[in-house]
Amino acid sequence: MLTRFHAGYFRISLALSGQALLWRTLSDSSTDPRALRPVVRSLPSAAFVLLWSLALLTLVALCALYAARCLLRFPAVRAEFRHHVAMNYLFAPWISWLLLLQSAPFLRPDAPSYHLLWWAFSLPIFALDVKIYGQWFTRGRKFLSMVANPASHITVIGNLVTARAAAEMGWHEGAVAMFAVGAAHYLVLFVTLYQRFLGSDSLPAMLRPVFFLFFAAPSMASFAWDAISSSFDTCCKMLFFLSLFLFASLVSAMYNTNTT
Repeated sequence: MLTRFHAGYFRISLALSGQALLWRTLSDSSTDPRALRPVVRSLPSAAFVLLWSLALLTLVALCALYAARCLLRFPAVRAEFRHHVAMNYLFAPWISWLLLLQSAPFLRPDAPSYHLLWWAFSLPIFALDVKIYGQWFTRGRKFLSMVANPASHITVIGNLVTARAAAEMGWHEGAVAMFAVGAAHYLVLFVTLYQRFLGSDSLPAMLRPVFFLFFAAPSMASFAWDAISSSFDTCCKMLFFLSLFLFASLVSAMYNTNTT
C-alpha cells in the first residue's frame, strides 16, 4: 500500500479543505448580505463543523500514511521529489493545513497559536519554493521550459494561500511579499504553458483534470488580494473575471475534445 501511495492523494484533503474555507467565508458576517450568506446560514451550524472535522481527519490520515512512506519507502519519496509532476503535489499537504487553519471554527487570526501554526505550515512552502524555483533558474534539465506542466500551478497556489493567511493575521508586508512571488511565477508559468514549449505536454492522461488549475490560481489570487486590500476592488475583479474566462475556455476545450 505504501508503494502505491503518493503525494497526489493529497488532492482529496485539498478539495475538502477548500470547501471548508468556502463555507466559512460565505457564512462570515462581513460577507455581502446579497450573496449566499443567508442560504449558508439556513443550514445547521453543525454541518460546517462536521465538514471541517472530516477534512481534518482526512488530512491527518494522509499525512500519517505519507510519513510512514517516508520512513519505509524513502527511495520512492526521493524519486517523487525529482519527478517534474509529482514534486508539485508536495505543496498540497501544507496548503491543506493552511486552508484548514483559515477556516478553523475555534481559532482567531490574532491568537498566538494561529501565528505559530502559520509559521509551521508556511516555512515548508517557502523552502520548496526556494528549491524548485532555484532549479528553474540554474539546472538545465530542470529549466521551466522543460518541466512546466499544469500541476506546477500548485506551487503558485501555495504562495497565494500563505499570503491570504498572513493578511488575515494583519501581516501586510509578509502577505504582499508572498503574493508578489506567486503572481510573478504565475505569469511566467502561464506564458510557458501557453506557448507549449518542449516538456509542457508531458503529462499522463490520468492527470488531465489538473488543467483546471489554470483558473484555480487567479481565483485564489483574487481571494488573497481581497484579504490584503480589505476590499473586493478592481484588481480582485480583474483576477476573478480572468479565472472565469479561463474556466469557460477549458470547458469549451474539453467539450470539443470529447465531441471530436
